[in-house]
Amino acid sequence: MPRASTTSDAFNAVAEPRRRDILSFLALQERPVAEIVATLGLQQPSISKHLRVLRNVGLVNVRRDGRQKLYRTNSEAIRPLHEWAATFERFWRHQLVRVKERAERQSESPFESESRYESESKSETGSESKSETKSKEKP
Repeated sequence: MPRASTTSDAFNAVAEPRRRDILSFLALQERPVAEIVATLGLQQPSISKHLRVLRNVGLVNVRRDGRQKLYRTNSEAIRPLHEWAATFERFWRHQLVRVKERAERQSESPFESESRYESESKSETGSESKSETKSKEKP
Protein backbone atom coordinates (compact mmCIF):
# COMPACT_ATOMS: atom_id res chain seq x y z
CA MET A 1 0.00 0.00 0.00
CA PRO A 2 1.51 3.38 -0.95
CA ARG A 3 2.19 5.89 1.77
CA ALA A 4 -0.26 8.78 2.06
CA SER A 5 0.96 12.18 1.00
CA THR A 6 2.00 14.55 3.77
CA THR A 7 -0.47 17.02 2.31
CA SER A 8 -3.48 14.75 2.84
CA ASP A 9 -2.80 12.95 6.11
CA ALA A 10 -2.29 14.55 9.54
CA PHE A 11 -0.26 11.60 10.83
CA ASN A 12 2.25 11.86 8.00
CA ALA A 13 2.35 15.63 8.36
CA VAL A 14 3.37 15.41 12.03
CA ALA A 15 5.97 12.75 11.27
CA GLU A 16 8.29 15.64 10.39
CA PRO A 17 9.95 16.88 13.63
CA ARG A 18 10.00 20.54 12.53
CA ARG A 19 6.25 20.46 11.98
CA ARG A 20 5.76 19.07 15.47
CA ASP A 21 7.95 21.92 16.76
CA ILE A 22 5.76 24.42 14.94
CA LEU A 23 2.58 22.86 16.34
CA SER A 24 4.02 22.93 19.85
CA PHE A 25 5.00 26.56 19.46
CA LEU A 26 1.52 27.48 18.21
CA ALA A 27 -0.26 25.47 20.90
CA LEU A 28 -0.60 28.31 23.38
CA GLN A 29 -1.39 31.24 21.12
CA GLU A 30 -1.72 32.56 17.61
CA ARG A 31 1.59 33.79 16.17
CA PRO A 32 2.90 35.52 13.05
CA VAL A 33 5.30 33.76 10.69
CA ALA A 34 8.16 36.09 11.64
CA GLU A 35 7.88 35.07 15.31
CA ILE A 36 7.87 31.37 14.38
CA VAL A 37 10.98 31.90 12.26
CA ALA A 38 12.78 33.83 15.01
CA THR A 39 11.94 31.38 17.76
CA LEU A 40 12.57 28.11 15.93
CA GLY A 41 15.67 29.35 14.12
CA LEU A 42 14.68 28.01 10.71
CA GLN A 43 14.66 29.91 7.42
CA GLN A 44 11.43 31.68 6.49
CA PRO A 45 10.89 29.66 3.27
CA SER A 46 11.21 26.42 5.25
CA ILE A 47 8.72 27.59 7.89
CA SER A 48 6.30 28.67 5.16
CA LYS A 49 6.55 25.27 3.49
CA HIS A 50 5.84 23.45 6.75
CA LEU A 51 2.97 25.80 7.59
CA ARG A 52 1.46 25.17 4.15
CA VAL A 53 1.53 21.39 4.76
CA LEU A 54 0.01 21.81 8.24
CA ARG A 55 -2.65 24.13 6.84
CA ASN A 56 -3.48 21.73 3.97
CA VAL A 57 -4.15 18.85 6.37
CA GLY A 58 -6.13 21.17 8.64
CA LEU A 59 -3.83 21.16 11.68
CA VAL A 60 -3.38 24.93 11.64
CA ASN A 61 -5.61 27.82 10.68
CA VAL A 62 -4.43 31.12 9.27
CA ARG A 63 -5.96 34.59 9.34
CA ARG A 64 -4.79 37.85 7.87
CA ASP A 65 -4.25 40.93 9.96
CA GLY A 66 -3.23 43.60 7.48
CA ARG A 67 -0.10 42.33 5.73
CA GLN A 68 0.62 39.78 8.45
CA LYS A 69 -0.51 36.15 8.49
CA LEU A 70 -1.27 34.75 11.92
CA TYR A 71 -1.26 31.00 12.52
CA ARG A 72 -2.88 28.98 15.28
CA THR A 73 -3.47 25.29 15.91
CA ASN A 74 -6.80 23.73 15.01
CA SER A 75 -7.63 21.76 18.15
CA GLU A 76 -10.44 19.80 16.48
CA ALA A 77 -8.09 18.54 13.76
CA ILE A 78 -5.47 17.60 16.36
CA ARG A 79 -7.98 15.59 18.42
CA PRO A 80 -7.58 12.34 16.40
CA LEU A 81 -3.79 12.52 16.91
CA HIS A 82 -4.30 13.00 20.64
CA GLU A 83 -6.82 10.17 20.92
CA TRP A 84 -4.58 7.79 19.03
CA ALA A 85 -1.55 8.63 21.18
CA ALA A 86 -3.67 8.30 24.35
CA THR A 87 -4.24 4.62 23.58
CA PHE A 88 -0.59 4.08 24.45
CA GLU A 89 -0.61 6.17 27.62
CA ARG A 90 -1.65 3.25 29.84
CA PHE A 91 1.13 1.10 28.39
CA TRP A 92 3.79 3.75 29.02
CA ARG A 93 2.51 4.51 32.51
CA HIS A 94 2.77 0.79 33.34
CA GLN A 95 6.29 0.63 31.88
CA LEU A 96 7.40 3.67 33.89
CA VAL A 97 6.08 2.11 37.11
CA ARG A 98 8.05 -1.06 36.36
CA VAL A 99 11.24 0.93 35.66
CA LYS A 100 10.77 2.85 38.92
CA GLU A 101 10.25 -0.35 40.93
CA ARG A 102 13.32 -1.96 39.40
CA ALA A 103 15.46 1.11 40.07
CA GLU A 104 14.29 1.18 43.67
CA ARG A 105 15.15 -2.51 44.11
CA GLN A 106 18.60 -1.98 42.62
CA SER A 107 19.30 1.03 44.81
CA GLU A 108 18.66 -0.89 48.05
CA SER A 109 21.72 -2.00 49.97
CA PRO A 110 22.25 -5.77 50.25
CA PHE A 111 21.40 -5.55 53.99
CA GLU A 112 18.06 -3.84 53.24
CA SER A 113 17.18 -6.46 50.63
CA GLU A 114 18.05 -9.30 53.04
CA SER A 115 16.08 -7.71 55.87
CA ARG A 116 13.06 -7.23 53.65
CA TYR A 117 13.30 -10.83 52.44
CA GLU A 118 13.46 -12.12 56.03
CA SER A 119 10.48 -9.97 57.03
CA GLU A 120 8.48 -11.25 54.09
CA SER A 121 9.43 -14.86 54.94
CA LYS A 122 8.34 -14.42 58.57
CA SER A 123 5.03 -12.91 57.57
CA GLU A 124 4.34 -15.78 55.17
CA THR A 125 5.17 -18.56 57.69
CA GLY A 126 4.11 -16.74 60.81
CA SER A 127 7.32 -17.71 62.59
CA GLU A 128 11.08 -17.68 62.34
CA SER A 129 12.89 -20.29 60.28
CA LYS A 130 14.97 -23.00 61.97
CA SER A 131 18.24 -21.41 60.83
CA GLU A 132 17.20 -18.06 62.36
CA THR A 133 16.32 -19.74 65.66
CA LYS A 134 19.66 -21.64 65.77
CA SER A 135 21.66 -18.49 65.00
CA LYS A 136 19.95 -16.67 67.87
CA GLU A 137 20.70 -19.54 70.30
CA LYS A 138 24.46 -19.49 69.66
CA PRO A 139 26.45 -17.24 72.04
